[in-house]
Amino acid sequence: MTHAEILGSLRGAPSPPLLGSVVQTRAADIRPLTDATLGHHGEQLTVPTYDRSALTPAVVHFSVGGFHRAHQLLYFDEIAERRISNGWGVVGVGLHSRHMKDALAPQDHLYTVVERSPDGERARVVGVMVDYHFAPDDPATVLDLLTDERTRMVSLTITGNGYRLCPQTGVFDADDEDIAWDLREPSRPRTVFGYLVEALDRRRRAGLPPFTVVSCDNMHRNGDAARAAVVGFARLRDELLARWIADFVAFPSSMVDRITPHTTPEEREAVARRYGVDDRWPVITEPFSQWVIEDTFSNGRPPLDQVGVRFVSDVARYELMKTRLLNASHCALGYLGSLAGHRTIDELMAERVFADYVSEMMDVEVTPLLPPPDGIDLDDYKQALLKRFANPAIADQLSRLCRRGSTKMPHHLLPSLQQALAEGRPHALLTLAVAAWFCYLRGTDSRGRPVVIDDPRADLLQSLVREGFGTDPRPLLGLRSIFGTLGADESFVKELEHSIEQLQRDGVRVTLADHLGSSERPRR
Repeated sequence: MTHAEILGSLRGAPSPPLLGSVVQTRAADIRPLTDATLGHHGEQLTVPTYDRSALTPAVVHFSVGGFHRAHQLLYFDEIAERRISNGWGVVGVGLHSRHMKDALAPQDHLYTVVERSPDGERARVVGVMVDYHFAPDDPATVLDLLTDERTRMVSLTITGNGYRLCPQTGVFDADDEDIAWDLREPSRPRTVFGYLVEALDRRRRAGLPPFTVVSCDNMHRNGDAARAAVVGFARLRDELLARWIADFVAFPSSMVDRITPHTTPEEREAVARRYGVDDRWPVITEPFSQWVIEDTFSNGRPPLDQVGVRFVSDVARYELMKTRLLNASHCALGYLGSLAGHRTIDELMAERVFADYVSEMMDVEVTPLLPPPDGIDLDDYKQALLKRFANPAIADQLSRLCRRGSTKMPHHLLPSLQQALAEGRPHALLTLAVAAWFCYLRGTDSRGRPVVIDDPRADLLQSLVREGFGTDPRPLLGLRSIFGTLGADESFVKELEHSIEQLQRDGVRVTLADHLGSSERPRR
């Protein structure tokens, strides 16, 4: 069930119709978003009808960003709105920036979600977040919150790099200044693992059941990653504690999906003009939403299955479907489109050559590698992806898709390429995506205009591209933490080098056209 369907079935509070034309609100009628103004705002958008003061703070979420507010929080909000339960309120925790606290606290932790489609948009105020803490301000309060017997689940959106796992071994990397601090000062942690392990230790000593840890990050077996990181950190403190965590704490893997671009100041102003709500940080998103979670919990399972979440015994097939089709396509289109001078994915998809490229890459090179998930038709899923990419109401920035390539490429695109090479399957379009990334790392598009490389390893990546004089991929392929053994496959290295040279010589569009049709599509 999508949120469009969920919104349309609210008990006693029908969803407002899609608004297709812009209606301007007079500046004098624009009001702040607070509990006190909800009655006023309810005339123009959906607002909570449940008693927010009756919510039990049972979920703590680390790293509240736009995606969490457009995705997981809406499911919990729906539980409260449908009167299924008031026992699953959410408390947010930030570790690195106080901007979210500064935005949410003055508006009683309320915020607006605007769902946009080509047909129009809907807006909804979410009220299920009951509090927010910036941990460095008061670590004791956050630890008390995590130790509170009412806290039954902790969720994470800390990005793949946040788990501090060695790419080759999957072992927790303790060589970090903040980790050393957390070991010395367990009552004043700096990292999410310091908080989780100290709180779990306190719960163990108090005889309280542990909370469930649910990773919502885009990475392979994210539950296993969370387990490895938490248990790995605990082992540095106390082997008995580590064993207790390994035996009694559930770390279900999950797959999450909803395209959520960064909210610009212009978007905030547009929300204010259209709905009369002065929201310091609204969220813009698409109608589609999906959440699949393994059915393993330590301390009670939230009734998320009643609001569209799918509980499964193993999330692996759903995760592969999403990361290798959606996320890998985002990577490929991000780099190719940026080189071609595009700025948003919808304008890119309006060009037939890009739409044909990503469709053929998914059909011919990726889908044959995927075991189909139960209850999902992959052809339908791919058609939905193409429509989502082309949604002009979202206009997702390619710069967002290109961020953190050193993390995204090895998690999302390179596994399909490696598997295709190992099995002797077609891989030219996947190779072309890697070549586009190499060219992008030069720091300019095909017309010489600068592009910003937003990556924690940007300096190293760009120095290795320069070492290869822009066309030789061998220096960069030598980064085994990203590419594994791909650099040892001389046939692949030559294919990649040829694709890089062709992109630089002929440009993106000619190169794409040359590659399309080289493999026969499977018949539908």
